[in-house]
Amino acid sequence: MITERTVLGAYFHGTDEAYRVDARAAGLLTHVFYAFATIEDGQPVLPSRAPEHLATLAELKRANPRLRVVLSVGGWGADGFSDAALTPGSRAAFAARCLDLAVDFDGLDLDWEFPVAGGPAEVVHRPEDRANLTLLARELRRELGPDRLLTAALPAGRLQAAGPYDPADSYELAALAEVLDFVNLMTYDFGTGFSPVATFNAPLAEVAQDPLAPELRRWNHVTGAVEYFESHGVPRDKLVLGVPFYGRGFHVAAAGEQAGLYQPQVGDYYAGDWRDIRRDLLADPAWQVHRHPVARSPWLFHPGTQTFVSYEDADSIQERSAYAARAGLRGAFTWHLAGDDDENTLLAAMTRPFQP
Repeated sequence: MITERTVLGAYFHGTDEAYRVDARAAGLLTHVFYAFATIEDGQPVLPSRAPEHLATLAELKRANPRLRVVLSVGGWGADGFSDAALTPGSRAAFAARCLDLAVDFDGLDLDWEFPVAGGPAEVVHRPEDRANLTLLARELRRELGPDRLLTAALPAGRLQAAGPYDPADSYELAALAEVLDFVNLMTYDFGTGFSPVATFNAPLAEVAQDPLAPELRRWNHVTGAVEYFESHGVPRDKLVLGVPFYGRGFHVAAAGEQAGLYQPQVGDYYAGDWRDIRRDLLADPAWQVHRHPVARSPWLFHPGTQTFVSYEDADSIQERSAYAARAGLRGAFTWHLAGDDDENTLLAAMTRPFQP
């Protein structure tokens, strides 16, 4: 049931020139996260096409007055956070500029990937980032006031750029939860190019056959990530569950007994978004369709090219969103809006469990 606190969100990528948000999609949402402002010389900067996108988003808000549009800052590979958060002066300057940029938005979303460790090696990071992010969030909270949103996208995957990863090493989770209105929990990217085997992007539950080390596997899935964040002080009603509208692919060394699943991977395969997978892969009989009873995810395997693709469809998306509603989470969100098909198949599935 949708309440005033429910979050049904989607990220809209500001560099996507091929997609225009339509009123039907916006009508299913409560929040749109406009991604991304990047950081240059310690200050956030909007995408070059922001004026055009802001006009579109303003039009959608007129059609759907409940819609809240939030400016997301950062993203994978975005540098500059560590310097911006380093001192009281740099934090104050960064917050002031964020407020200037966000004048036409309903709030700010922080997507720092990642403080301390875990992100791309070339991105500046420091041990003190963990505490400095909390201080930066408090500065932003003061500047925004109580009526505008402050959120953050936080990672859940246990394999990142430098290997095994623990979100608590990067974030003061309980302290952040006190400052933020809610957390967009990135319950996807559990299986990426950092994994040695072909595996699922967003498995719902732990699969015993997954060769990942047990201490990592325990948390490297949707329900495990929720339990982990709750155990570290983030209340369930501040967690918004992430669902991916894109796939992850691998070339594998052999098919094995499960059509490529958990086989050693020998290179990434670009699977694209759901709209690409539906059009190009599901329509091609050379791709075999499989579904796992525990991970609750479909996958594709092409025997001729030894290629494995993990993706989510309407059934698996709806199952994850139903879990979020049943477990008392704040709602669900997706990365990213343009990944859906023209019929908004996945977005409808994501929002359906919260509809009256």
